[in-house]
Amino acid sequence: MTLFGPGITRRQFLAATGASALAAGLAPWHPALALEPIRQGYQTNMWGMPTYYLLKSGALEKRGITFQEFAVPSGNLTMQQMVARQVDMGTYAGPSFIIGHDKGGLVGIAVIEYVGRTAAVVARKDLNISKLEQLRGKKIANQTGSSIGNIFVDQVGPSHGLNKGDYQEVRMNVNDMVAAMAAKTVDAMVNIEPYNAIAEDDGLGVALFDLSSVDKVPVFMAATPEFVAKHPDTIVAYLKAWLDVGKDFKDDPKKVTAAIHSFYTSKGYKMSPTTLQKALSKIDVDPGFPQDLQPYMTHHADILLKTNKIKAIPDWKQALRPDFIAKARAGA
Repeated sequence: MTLFGPGITRRQFLAATGASALAAGLAPWHPALALEPIRQGYQTNMWGMPTYYLLKSGALEKRGITFQEFAVPSGNLTMQQMVARQVDMGTYAGPSFIIGHDKGGLVGIAVIEYVGRTAAVVARKDLNISKLEQLRGKKIANQTGSSIGNIFVDQVGPSHGLNKGDYQEVRMNVNDMVAAMAAKTVDAMVNIEPYNAIAEDDGLGVALFDLSSVDKVPVFMAATPEFVAKHPDTIVAYLKAWLDVGKDFKDDPKKVTAAIHSFYTSKGYKMSPTTLQKALSKIDVDPGFPQDLQPYMTHHADILLKTNKIKAIPDWKQALRPDFIAKARAGA
């Protein structure tokens, strides 16, 4: 970085200014303790794109934070990386967070966004299916273990008469599902943006049901308990960067769309900016900690407990830490 002049590093600058101070008979200036580098996990579907934008926007560097990025197809994989302590921070929806807390003590430091409108059950257009009930006996692509996968299997499917065994669940990553629909190896998919918009715009699929009528799907930013205990100042600075990014999503959507569009085109997806903007418009980025969060999380924890996915209902005072975002707002 060139913050201290061409060819001058931070270390050289501090050394030089310290030496000058000693020569002048003054006590050298001691900088504040450096913030901890972050190993950031995120998913490459639309839920992870606010985090991708955070990493590419310069907001973290502005707050004095360096990072490594670890991209995976879906949030439940990031959660597993965090349980294994391979990354420090990661983003995923409530059910995956609850499982991560149960298995690895993960801590929610903020709700970053709401994505219920981005998640949908999409059927192949050529099958002329218009209702979820018509998927009985069909092959449904699902990212098993993901938050929307759990919501579909445990809630949405049964409420429409689709219990396990009434359809063939085809396990695959969300980023492979559109190709599977095009090849007609699956009849429908439980997927999220931008893949739903791509399938619709390419004439491959039709959305039957989006999850927003069942669940707003808040997406958490979580941290490992060790990182929370050792580096609280880094977490507060990190969340200040998130507040900056939230303003960009509200005030400069064209800038956000351009950055995220470059990501998908670099991965080989043929997607127009218009299609991407359609997908992004279904994400509500609003970093914070809603007051009604605990009842919502208890509802999902009850479901996960009954289906033997967790051992116990979390102690929310340990699992959820709204104090960090409160400090970030106070000092933004």
